[in-house]
Amino acid sequence: MSTTHSRPRRRRVSMADVAARAGVSAQTVSRVANGTGTVIPDTRDRVIRAMNELGYRPNSAARALKLGSFRTIGVLSQTLSTIGDVRTIEAIAQSAAAEGYATTLIPVHATSLADVDRVFSRLQELAVDALILNLEAPQLLHAAGLLPPGVPAVYMDPDAPGAEVIVDTDQMGGATLATQHLLGLGHRTVWHLAGPEASRPASRRIRGWRETLERAGCDVPEPLRGDWSVASGYEAGRRLAERSDVTAVFCANDQMALGLYRALAEAGRSIPDDVSVVGFDDIADARAYAPPLTSVHHDFADVGNRCVAAALTLVRGETAESLSVVEPQLVVRESTAALAG
Repeated sequence: MSTTHSRPRRRRVSMADVAARAGVSAQTVSRVANGTGTVIPDTRDRVIRAMNELGYRPNSAARALKLGSFRTIGVLSQTLSTIGDVRTIEAIAQSAAAEGYATTLIPVHATSLADVDRVFSRLQELAVDALILNLEAPQLLHAAGLLPPGVPAVYMDPDAPGAEVIVDTDQMGGATLATQHLLGLGHRTVWHLAGPEASRPASRRIRGWRETLERAGCDVPEPLRGDWSVASGYEAGRRLAERSDVTAVFCANDQMALGLYRALAEAGRSIPDDVSVVGFDDIADARAYAPPLTSVHHDFADVGNRCVAAALTLVRGETAESLSVVEPQLVVRESTAALAG
C-alpha cells in the first residue's frame, strides 16, 4: 500500500501581517506598497523590512483594479532577429522601467492571417495600460479592428491604417545622407545592397537612395537584395565584387555591410581605395570593422523614449503628438574615400 504526502499550502502573507510586524497601520503598508502618499523614511524602511522578512508580495491584480492601472506596457514586434529591432525593444523596456512601468513582449512571428488573428486575440486577455506596435503595414491592416477597445496604441509605422500616434525614423532621409555622401566624394553612381522586399524600412531606404541618384542625374543600378544578415551581404557582395564599375555601395544595414567587406577582401578589392562602403544603423561594432564603417546613425534610445512618452501621455488621457520623427545622422569613418583618379 502506498501513501502520498502533500506539502501543506503556505498561507499568503497579508497586508495586516506586515502591519503587525512593522507596528504600523494597514493604511501605511498600503501607501508603501502602492507608492502613494507620504511616509516617513524610517517608517518606510521598517515596512519594507517587514515585507522582506515575511515574504509579502503585493496583489498586483487587486491593486490594478483599485488604481485603474496595471503599470505595464505591451510591445508587439514582428521580429527579434535584427539588431535594430532588439535595440529598439531594449530602449522601450529601459524607458518604461524608468517611469515605473513593466513591459510585456508579444512576438508576432505570423506566417498567415490566421496566425495574426491568434496573436491579436491574446491581447484581450493581457493586463496592459497601452500598446506599442512594431509591425509591418500588412499585419496592421488585417488586425486594425482586433486591438483591445479602450487601450491606447502607439505605432512605429507611418502607413498603419487608422494610427493616431506614430513614432518613426526618417529612413528615406538616412538613405539620402548616405548616397549624397558617396556622390560628394566623386563616385559616378552608388550601388545598393537592400533589405528584404517585404520590409517597410528597406523599401524606404531604397526610395531615398534611388531619388537621390535621380536628382543628381546618375545611373540607378538594380539593387541587390539581402535579408539583413551577414551571410546575405556576403552572397550579394560576391556579385558586386566581380564588377569593376562598382566603386561605391550603400548597404541597408551594418550586418550586410560586414558580409560585403568579406566578399571584397576575397576578391582582392580594398576598402576604401577600390570601393567605398556606407552602412545603416551605426551599431556598436561598426567602429571596430576594418576599416571602421561609415554608417547612418539610428538613435534607438530616442525611439524607445518617444514611444514610451507617447504611450504614457495617452494613458493619462492627454493628447500626444500625432507624428514624432527621429532624424538620422551620418557618422563618417574610414570606409569611404574620394574616387581614385
